[in-house]
Amino acid sequence: MHMPGRTFHQRPARIIAVALPAIAAVLLVTTTAASANVALTQISADPYTDAQAQHRTEVEPDTFSVGNTIVSAFQVGRVSGGGSSNIGWATSTDGGATWTNGFLPGITTVAGGPYQQASDPSVAFDAQDNVWLISTLGLNGTEVDVLTSRSTNGGTAWSNPIVTATGSLDKNWIVCDNTASSPFFGNCYTQYDVTSGNQIRMRTSTNGGLTWGPARAPSSGAVGLGGQPVVRPNGTVLVPYRATNAAQIRSFRSIDGGASWRATVLVSTVSHHTVAGGLRESPLPSAEIDAAGTAYVAWADCRFRSGCARNDIVVSESTSETTWAAPYRVPIDATSSTVDHFVPGIGVDRSTSGGAARLGVTYYFYPASSCTAATCQLDVGFISSTNGGATWSTPTQLAGPMNLSWLPNTSQGRMVGDYISTSVRNGGNAYPTIAVATAPTGSTFNLAMYVPTGGRPISSGARSAAATGATAATATKPVPVTAH
Repeated sequence: MHMPGRTFHQRPARIIAVALPAIAAVLLVTTTAASANVALTQISADPYTDAQAQHRTEVEPDTFSVGNTIVSAFQVGRVSGGGSSNIGWATSTDGGATWTNGFLPGITTVAGGPYQQASDPSVAFDAQDNVWLISTLGLNGTEVDVLTSRSTNGGTAWSNPIVTATGSLDKNWIVCDNTASSPFFGNCYTQYDVTSGNQIRMRTSTNGGLTWGPARAPSSGAVGLGGQPVVRPNGTVLVPYRATNAAQIRSFRSIDGGASWRATVLVSTVSHHTVAGGLRESPLPSAEIDAAGTAYVAWADCRFRSGCARNDIVVSESTSETTWAAPYRVPIDATSSTVDHFVPGIGVDRSTSGGAARLGVTYYFYPASSCTAATCQLDVGFISSTNGGATWSTPTQLAGPMNLSWLPNTSQGRMVGDYISTSVRNGGNAYPTIAVATAPTGSTFNLAMYVPTGGRPISSGARSAAATGATAATATKPVPVTAH
């Protein structure tokens, strides 16, 4: 059955109570003396009871914001073998002051659909057609289809899904061209990979996601997963992704509105430290674009740490579409620290650009990287920049500590999500949606979706790579190279 929408109001307190129906009792998030001191607002909770899933759990959020509207989507009721009971959504139409939530209809059997599980939600907005889109996967055994759910009322009611691609597919992502002057204004693009061989494919819609064109591949082929397409103001689409046949982040592009896709180029090699405790985590990229078309790609990387002992969050930028600057480390902690950082979600104020670009990065971290499944303490952090990443604010702990046993288990380890997301409102605060857990109640988890109450300010700061222990060779942010 489809669950009706519910409204969540922010409270200026550290303990946030949320009114939910009887099948989803109120959850409280509190923190200990050594934990985060940031007020959080709960925006959803898992209401389902189907036996296949681990309840009550919500993982893997994506967000997108336009004007006063912020839409988030996430897995609800994580299934150990893959996917979840359904996909949830939470929408604010007043800039994050209040939230309404619900669950997508017509995908999984718990909501009147044909699929056993759903996974990998991604959110987009099509300005030409004034429609919000959530791309998901529908799972029936080895059949995994890419689906698109549409909202024409501002993100608070959603259609049954449209089948976008069929097969055995994975790691979908969706974006739309919202620049009115672009020759391809109104085009929407969905990326996914074919599970057998991880061959990446792209499809294009010109009518707000109602129909989708044929599957197309880059001219050189692209083997990988986790691609996150972004659209430059000139209409060029860039698709950074994690290459699976090499330790690399690569990218490819279309300059003709998705009619064809060009050969892949190297963004960067990847040096990655496997995090402790069996947590499900990998160096998938998080990508955003600014007003001038500078692309930002963030991932977890250990290149700046002696012996690759733990990860920083690193960022590579491109202003040229085909050439990427060397990655710089986001200066959260000194390179001599014990902190391990991973699963970043980068956000960019799309009304700003270049040296005035306002950036926010949300990430998970272990304060002490040398831990075990029983001792690891999982936290959530946030850091920001007002000058395009040249310097950064003091980081803020948003949530935690959390024990790994408080998270649902999967075939690849305990999980909060393969990715997370941050949306920075134009001229306003950042709104990351994060999965926050407290101790289970018996065999029932307490893992739900939250946002920082009122969002997080994008702050100036003087934290550079040099100030946090990097060597002179890595002390300044590289300048993106422009090529034509």
